[in-house]
Amino acid sequence: MARRVLLHIGTPKTATTYLQDILFRNRDVLEKHDVHYPVVHFDDHFRAALDLTRREWGGLEDEVVGEWDALAARTRSLGGTVIISNEILAGASAEQAARAVASFGDAEVHLVLTVRDLGRQIPAEWQETVKHYNTETYAEFLRIIESRQGRSADLFWRVQHLPDILERWAGDLPPEQVHLVTAPPAGARSDVLLGRLEQAFGIDDLPLAYESNRTNAGLGVAETALIRMLNERVDRSLPDIKYRYLVREVLAHRQLAERTTRTGSSRVTLPPDHRPWVDELAESWIAQLDTAGYAVTGDLADLHPAPSRLEYVDPDHADTREVLAAAVESIMALVHEGSRMIVEEEELREQLHRARAELDLQRSIPLRRRVREKAFDTLNGNAAGQKALGAYRRLRGQVARPLPGAGRH
Repeated sequence: MARRVLLHIGTPKTATTYLQDILFRNRDVLEKHDVHYPVVHFDDHFRAALDLTRREWGGLEDEVVGEWDALAARTRSLGGTVIISNEILAGASAEQAARAVASFGDAEVHLVLTVRDLGRQIPAEWQETVKHYNTETYAEFLRIIESRQGRSADLFWRVQHLPDILERWAGDLPPEQVHLVTAPPAGARSDVLLGRLEQAFGIDDLPLAYESNRTNAGLGVAETALIRMLNERVDRSLPDIKYRYLVREVLAHRQLAERTTRTGSSRVTLPPDHRPWVDELAESWIAQLDTAGYAVTGDLADLHPAPSRLEYVDPDHADTREVLAAAVESIMALVHEGSRMIVEEEELREQLHRARAELDLQRSIPLRRRVREKAFDTLNGNAAGQKALGAYRRLRGQVARPLPGAGRH
């Protein structure tokens, strides 16, 4: 039975993908120190979280039924400390959260919540919705979440309203078992947040490797505008799995994220006229969280949105030349991906052709011979069978040997 479970529930857009990849790649190192990250595949915790929350995800939610219970059972079977991490857990209902905590039996459960100021979370979350078929302009998205009316508002506040998340999740947990890990202000070293998470997890003295090729990097103004324009024109009958691969993976996560970094594309930021209500909300949250007495790694003051050092660029009126340049690079990325898939398809066709030829050959061999050959292959595959074959050959040799006097006339 696990002595302690560290349940990291988000929030989204707080370097969760990078953290999970570090944990995934260092499973063996963690296990040597009696710390367990129970996964076989990178997305196992995501699938279990999807099962727990029953969130719609392009039909995938129907494929993951039972995976939370399986993860909980595996957690209970382990000793020491177990870490579970996925950001969509932040959106769980109070009932789902209570079920999750109870599923770990007698283990001491610690809740871990990574948090970042709304000045960065709002534009980051809009970009994420754009990568999930959303066609709302930035202005529309801002109006909806400020009014808290509409589907986008429900989805956003469900995973970003910190006091509400903690009200659903903290339950009867002592405040010292609820850990808030604050993201440092913009411009801080990239390893600061990871260091704070390691400290909250109690693994900051372990020799972890930090190489990772999994990030969910943000997009620039032109790049986000391009994806949103594509969403307005794409056939909505396109299966989600194809959109997910071609648009989110090939274009957004690979090509356009790399282009944003390479070209220094203008970043999506909070409009200056929205700062007053965001600042007021941040002040309210900081006061509530401070009063609750949770364990804080970092500083609650980090939740104050820092004034942007960048000139605001409206993504709803992105520079046409920049959008065109991003579009040309996107076309080239799709051409290269299409070429790779054509080569792969040709190789698969050739493999299929060879398999059919082999099947036709096997069908042309008389059944009696195929049975003998299969029996021979089976026997020849183990020591006992080889011994039986040897005895059979010796017997055949004796039978075939001419008897004394045979053939004399």
